Amino acid sequence: MYLYGASGHAKVIIEILQSQGILVEGLFDDNPDIRQLWEYAVTAFADVGIQEMIVSIGNNAIRKKVAASLPVLFGRALHQRANISPTATIGAGTVVMAGATLNADVNVGRHCIINTNASVDHDCVLEDYVHISPNAALCGNVTIGEGAHIGAGAVVIPGVTIGRWAVIGAGAVVTRDIPTYSTAVGNPARKR
Repeated sequence: MYLYGASGHAKVIIEILQSQGILVEGLFDDNPDIRQLWEYAVTAFADVGIQEMIVSIGNNAIRKKVAASLPVLFGRALHQRANISPTATIGAGTVVMAGATLNADVNVGRHCIINTNASVDHDCVLEDYVHISPNAALCGNVTIGEGAHIGAGAVVIPGVTIGRWAVIGAGAVVTRDIPTYSTAVGNPARKR
């Protein structure tokens, strides 16, 4: 597996892959000042017969741009200490961290991040490039639009829809739908 993006997010993905016995074959990054991450050399992207790759960039918009530009297949990194229902579906390029829970019939799109101890309950739909931050909780039947970011410790009550590229602040309690490209904070969450 190759990673594109030599960052703290890459470190977590490397540990997930190592715990599963998956060899990290190389790291790429556009920043020429980054030459090494741990024991891994970091280079500019080169198509060297790559079998699978994960874009290890936390920013949703940049992750989308990079993924769209790469002529490769994308793998997944699913931590062995994540609780993933056998009925959940998880798209290519997605990363699920330790302690995260994906319950029955959850549908996670491509290139998403389900971060440490996040909880995604039954029948939730996460479109592509979504990031669910550590300790966030999505109750049942929640829909998260493409590129949306749910902040650390946020709670989204059942049946709510978060629009595309919306941002939910850390610790927010979302009790009603949030429109596309909005930012919502507080308890209850309100648009800023």
